[in-house]
Amino acid sequence: MKRFLVVVLVVLFSNCLSAAEDWGKTGHRVVGEIAEKYLSRRAEKKISKLLDGHSLAFVANHGDDIKSDRKYDSYGPWHYVNMPFGEKYETYPKSEKGDIIQGIEKCISVLKNENSSRDDKAFYLKMLVHFIGDLHQPLHVGLGEDKGGNDFQVLWFKDGTNLHTVWDSKMIDSYDMSYTEIAKNTDVLSKEQVEAIMSGTVLDWMYDSRALCENIYANTEIGQKLSYNYMYDYMNPLRSQLQKGGIRLAKLLNEIFG
Repeated sequence: MKRFLVVVLVVLFSNCLSAAEDWGKTGHRVVGEIAEKYLSRRAEKKISKLLDGHSLAFVANHGDDIKSDRKYDSYGPWHYVNMPFGEKYETYPKSEKGDIIQGIEKCISVLKNENSSRDDKAFYLKMLVHFIGDLHQPLHVGLGEDKGGNDFQVLWFKDGTNLHTVWDSKMIDSYDMSYTEIAKNTDVLSKEQVEAIMSGTVLDWMYDSRALCENIYANTEIGQKLSYNYMYDYMNPLRSQLQKGGIRLAKLLNEIFG
């Protein structure tokens, strides 16, 4: 009996750790790497100076890395926004602790403020890179009732996990490519397609991710075994989200630093 309890606790603890990795480290680095391709030369120089020469991919996981330090606990709710399907962000009650939309707005505000310190600008730049990645992970704009899919239990091939973790890391890890390989093999887009992806506001981008989230819930059942067919159906949409995230991150950074 004791051995059984230990096994259960280990599984649960492992799932909790996995769920905390928004997009997983690979996904966030992909978004940062793609963004680099679309930066203006002026923005690239300013960002490199602010990050001491480090790339956007290098700092892309800073928002998760700081979770081990309790002094950053207040930033936790900024990684997501939850509301029932059919509701509008504009009219749905906002969390007093903030959400991903408010978090992104805060980052932009600090970066545009000439009176912000260099340290603050560097910190909020790293957080912006991370939050734009989170915004394009569809389960980060999901439902509060199941904690953004963390309580939506499924099987990934033969292993028990949850829907949030499948989208965070399971599919990307099964793709078995490095972040540079995934970023290098994005879809070829026309100038018009890139401009269309860049168009709109952060809120528009949230609704874009939200549409995919609703599709996921409509086509996934609790306890379902997800494997090759699921990868076939959703790997291209996942790759598209990473590409959109990188392109839109670059748009924001060009507006701020360009």
